[in-house]
Amino acid sequence: MNKIYFIDVTNRDGVQTSRLGLAKLEKTMINLYLDQMGLSRSEFGFPATGHEINYLNANLELVSRGVIKNTKLSGWMRAVVGDVEKSFANVPKLKYLNLSQSTSSQMLTGKYGGKKTFDDLIEMTCEAVGCAISHGAEIVGVNAEDASRSDLDFLIKFAAGAKECGANRFRYCDTLGYEDPQTTYERIYEIAKAVQMPIELHFHNDLGMAVACSVRGAQAAVDAGCDAYINTAINGMGERAGNADLASCLLAVQKAAGLAGKYELGDKIDLSKMWHLAKYASRAFKVPIPINQPAVGGNAFAHESGIHADGALKDHRNYELYDHEELGRGEVETIETGRLITTGEYGGIKGFRNVYENLDIEFKDEKEARYVLELVRYANVHTQKPLTEGELKFIYQNPEIAAQIMTVTPPRP
Repeated sequence: MNKIYFIDVTNRDGVQTSRLGLAKLEKTMINLYLDQMGLSRSEFGFPATGHEINYLNANLELVSRGVIKNTKLSGWMRAVVGDVEKSFANVPKLKYLNLSQSTSSQMLTGKYGGKKTFDDLIEMTCEAVGCAISHGAEIVGVNAEDASRSDLDFLIKFAAGAKECGANRFRYCDTLGYEDPQTTYERIYEIAKAVQMPIELHFHNDLGMAVACSVRGAQAAVDAGCDAYINTAINGMGERAGNADLASCLLAVQKAAGLAGKYELGDKIDLSKMWHLAKYASRAFKVPIPINQPAVGGNAFAHESGIHADGALKDHRNYELYDHEELGRGEVETIETGRLITTGEYGGIKGFRNVYENLDIEFKDEKEARYVLELVRYANVHTQKPLTEGELKFIYQNPEIAAQIMTVTPPRP
């Protein structure tokens, strides 16, 4: 049976949320948490972009060292030979990537000004695929930007052409959040049936249907005999109204009436990591989780009306579709109201040591302690937030990689 996998795009599409963003250390922590959760892939950034280079290479080094074990790190770039060449020059160890090409008549006119034909798009994409493979790429996905407004026959031709040139997956991008679930199923089924290659589902939430369309598209791909890869973002972050929410999509595949037990997950997901991941992303983006957010919102397991409260107390399954403990919720959160010692960009060695002692971490000597202190100071400047326990531990365990992640060298004229 074909399976449904997950590719999280928080570190690529989520960070494109207007007026928001993530520090490179925060992007790294998200990759680590996604790996602990068991997702098959994180689209971790833009190899053709200068300020991403140190972060991308450092994260691939974490893979080499076995710090990131489960999650493949994938780059994104335009389906242009020049971008592919630049990406591999910047990030030589890159093995997984997606090449993006606009495929609708609107984009052909609005972006290319009528200077390209549909056949040109296929030719450009095939050249980019071949270039990526020649540089050692192991998995190449081809993106159809604005696929939901593209001609279906052309999409089939585009995907088939890319497959013939060596592409491994086809990404159907509902770039404007235009599509509805039933139309999604019909179109994805036709493409998958005709092309017989794994299909990625990438949906935006402009009409509030990103999760529904993603899941319905995954059903269609599997029903047509292909693996499906749902693209998600933590807490639904992303451009405009955001992308399909990770927690919602995971739960839908596992709990929804028409999917539970009928479609198989390809990822070995540890759902108990979801609560921590959602809280971390909320803090990093400085965007509170909506109180009514599925699974991770403050009211997701809250009951007040008499009938609901009584029923939930008798048996939580009366009014709860899934258990809060499945998501890693239920711990008591403690807020320090007495003396509190923190460390940051102006922290000293005494306070710094106190913070790490509370994490049960001891330094082998004064030299090591002062080196890590300096990195913690830089990290505080880098994130402009107090560091979390996870970040503090990561810096201690991987100091030279942390230094690389936080290093950005602007170009010179």
